[in-house]
Amino acid sequence: MKIILNTGIALLLAVAANAQSVTKYVDPYIGSGGHGHVFVGASVPFGAVQAGPTNIFKGWDWDSGYNYGDSILIGFSHLHLNGTGIGDLGDILVMPYTGEIKTDKGTEANHRSGYASLYSHRNEVVKPGFYSVLLEDYNIRASLTATERVGFHRYQFPGGKTARVIVDLKEGTQDKATETFIEKLNDSTFTGYRYSTGWAKEQQVYFAIRTSVPVKNFQVYNEAQLLPGTQGKGNAGKGLLSFGDGAQTVELKVGISPVSAANALGNIEAEVPGWNFDQVAQQADNSWNKELSKIEVTTKTEKEKRIFYTSLYHTMINPAMYNDHNGDYRGADKKVYHDNSFTNYTILSTWDTYRAAHPLYTLIAPERAADMVNTMLGIYEQQGKLPKWHLYGYETGTMVGISSMQIVAEAYLKGIKGFDAERAYKAIKGTAMSDSLGMMFTKNFKVIPNDQYRRSVATAMENAISDASTALMAKQLGHTEDYRYFQRRAANYKLYFDPASGFFRGRNAAGVMAPDFNPVHAPNPELAEGNSWQYLWLVPQDVTGLTTLLGGKKAMAARLDTFFSLPLTAEKEVLADLTGLIGQYAHGNEPGHHIAYLYTYVGQPWKTAEKVRYIMKEMYHDQPDGIIGNEDCGQMGAWNVFSAMGFYPVFPASGKYVIGSPAVDKAVIHTGAGEPFVMEAIDNSPENIYVQSITLNGKAYTKTYLLHADLLKGGVLKIKMGNKPNYKFGVLKENQPE
Repeated sequence: MKIILNTGIALLLAVAANAQSVTKYVDPYIGSGGHGHVFVGASVPFGAVQAGPTNIFKGWDWDSGYNYGDSILIGFSHLHLNGTGIGDLGDILVMPYTGEIKTDKGTEANHRSGYASLYSHRNEVVKPGFYSVLLEDYNIRASLTATERVGFHRYQFPGGKTARVIVDLKEGTQDKATETFIEKLNDSTFTGYRYSTGWAKEQQVYFAIRTSVPVKNFQVYNEAQLLPGTQGKGNAGKGLLSFGDGAQTVELKVGISPVSAANALGNIEAEVPGWNFDQVAQQADNSWNKELSKIEVTTKTEKEKRIFYTSLYHTMINPAMYNDHNGDYRGADKKVYHDNSFTNYTILSTWDTYRAAHPLYTLIAPERAADMVNTMLGIYEQQGKLPKWHLYGYETGTMVGISSMQIVAEAYLKGIKGFDAERAYKAIKGTAMSDSLGMMFTKNFKVIPNDQYRRSVATAMENAISDASTALMAKQLGHTEDYRYFQRRAANYKLYFDPASGFFRGRNAAGVMAPDFNPVHAPNPELAEGNSWQYLWLVPQDVTGLTTLLGGKKAMAARLDTFFSLPLTAEKEVLADLTGLIGQYAHGNEPGHHIAYLYTYVGQPWKTAEKVRYIMKEMYHDQPDGIIGNEDCGQMGAWNVFSAMGFYPVFPASGKYVIGSPAVDKAVIHTGAGEPFVMEAIDNSPENIYVQSITLNGKAYTKTYLLHADLLKGGVLKIKMGNKPNYKFGVLKENQPE
């Protein structure tokens, strides 16, 4: 019995050791320089808290609050965006310092005029779930870890000067505080809130702070004005906690809540009842390992693993939980709801993430995918339409289309459980039949007039993708008439095709196109962050129809060749978005992410292989500038994860993944549905980029796409690679995706 028990323990330890081997390949610095805008700091997968360092905001490349090229820290805030093109959040800024009282952060020119400090990367430690830095001006070692709703801080003060911690509620990444409040409950407990306006016009964040040692003196300020007593309200509130002048370690637990300070305190009590910082940090690391280990890859170099697992890591920061441990959350109507049956989420960058990030969740995180759908259905019932770009309970209205329609339909079509299908369909149809965002024209098969709606063509193209997804869901639910109607709507994109120029173009209310047209010019007011060449291909739901418009497969292949070779010209302000260029192709922006895979639809999969391998090699690195454009809440990472495994969801709702060229030698995908799905790339190398042949479970496989249903069944896909194209593979129509 003793031998069996010891053997069992040994096996458990071996499993644990294996599970703990993945986070070492994640480098959070990747994407923190250049235009990546990624979050750097401590969090757990999809956690409500992102506790991390904050620089003085200096422009676009500080949208996450931190940029690798900086050297001044103003503190550690608890909410961050990951890779967005607009800045916000940065709430509940906490900064330790010593010496004389300072209530302002200081300036870039003179940081010592405030509580800010210099730091350097040689004294930083960054890894999933943990962040540490030496604040050089004060010789304070600050370390952070996190649970889902609590940021845990450890400050090691040197002694000699009064140790202080300021809670600056004025500060945010790019937003403006409108009302703040902080109060002392006892010598080690403080609560309050921060209301602000920014990208999300109405934000409410509540917090609670517990300290490991009693605070000797607590003062409240509004800006630099000292307020009487131990509580205060204003538009720039600050709480100053002073601990004495001896060398000491002070720990803080900072809980946040979208509902109340009492709930924030409840989150602390539920998630971090004790004071074992190292244990919480280990738990955070374990959480990351559990999620990241859902895909196990074999590569020839550790560099390749760093790039892959950091990409996967970036898909799991946002969306972020937006509820309390007890199930309370704040709805889009600002009312408080209580529901323990699902986890509510926020930071829904759907225009970016419907393309690959959400398809990835349906594959390796189906429970979370269901919760995200339930979140979106709640938003629909609270605001009357599905979310577009939802941020901290507020609809920002950013970008075009309502891409959550695709996300909800895809989840149903892929068999995701945990939400009511008819309720979901009601939300999709209700949104589609509304009059918002040009829908009054779309639903009546009319052109959205460009003299009434900005970005009219981009909106129409995204609406058509939504309608195709809706049609597939209607068909599977047995709503035959709706299926026919939405299938017809999905072809609305053809209303914008101009045969004379061979591009999609807008028309005004009188049906007239603009007289001057240049397909390579950007910005184009009819489009969103792109030009007419890039939007020519935004028809993933009907590649066959697009091929017909362009004159057949040979003509479409020729147009793709031109697209990938014709130089791009654009005005300076849009070049930041149009990065990662191959001719007109811009990998740094999402509408083009599927285009390289379109060669496979016209019987030239070897060109897909050439393009995707080039993108992975040239546009994903293991350095701070290792992401070619904004990470965009995981979409850039998700593209790389899928493409490195050798396939990509061109039209997510179809349940098909188009085969490209695997960059990893082996990928074991744990879908949770049963046996894992294994992809093995035989004879894979930087030179051997072309698919020669494929077998699935030992049998010849001639199709150039995989089915989601087949991945869920588990099995082994072996892809034989070579250094020259096999011009016979994927040529026959019956083997091509449609």
